[in-house]
Amino acid sequence: MAKFGRSDDLKGAEFFEVNLHGARFLECDLSGVVMRGIDIQAGDIDSPWLGEVGASLKINGIEVAPYVDAELNRLFPGRADRFAPDPDGLRTAWAAIERTWSALADRVAGMPEGTVDASVGGEWSFAQTQRHLVHATDIWLGRAVLQLEQPLHRFGLPHDSTSLDKSSFAAEPPTYAEVLEARADRVGMVRDYLAAVTPELLDEPRTDPWSPENAVTVRSCLHVILGEEWEHHRFITRDLDTLAG
Repeated sequence: MAKFGRSDDLKGAEFFEVNLHGARFLECDLSGVVMRGIDIQAGDIDSPWLGEVGASLKINGIEVAPYVDAELNRLFPGRADRFAPDPDGLRTAWAAIERTWSALADRVAGMPEGTVDASVGGEWSFAQTQRHLVHATDIWLGRAVLQLEQPLHRFGLPHDSTSLDKSSFAAEPPTYAEVLEARADRVGMVRDYLAAVTPELLDEPRTDPWSPENAVTVRSCLHVILGEEWEHHRFITRDLDTLAG
């Protein structure tokens, strides 16, 4: 099977009568791609960015992004509040996050032993997902909002492509109990911050932790955290359904 990686620049390429049956596109930039006369039956597209404001995806001339977003909001109660603009709305949004993850943790606890470390199709396991959300909180609350010099928990799990110094993280995977402890600590950190946040504070400028040249606000950083929570909840729910099936 032919494989193309990061060094293969296919930007602007044209594929004519090419057989891509069963192909997999992982973490690829397909923005602006135009497909005409294609057979995409039984296709499976996962794009977290379709949930962003102004996202667009047309199928047969129909803009479907708003429909997809509305259906996800129906399937995951509380998700629609992830862009709440004010303190009360953000506190409500975070309470929904806590409830939904608590319910999912209870579900995992009732599944066969080893489920927390099971991966589907190379995706992060439940335990790894919890570790990544610890890391997301560290980056967007600890570093961006609170401006801590060293916000990183050693049990956090960044993407492989991160530019961060990996020596900040544990060399060996933590136990599941340690993962849950770290996760509970970071969830509580967000809860405590939101309990005291004010409208004026939400408008304060901050530095984007991944693009220092870009200005962001405290509010937008909190929206990123909420978005990370809901997208990874969706990912792991999908994979747990696969494992259960």
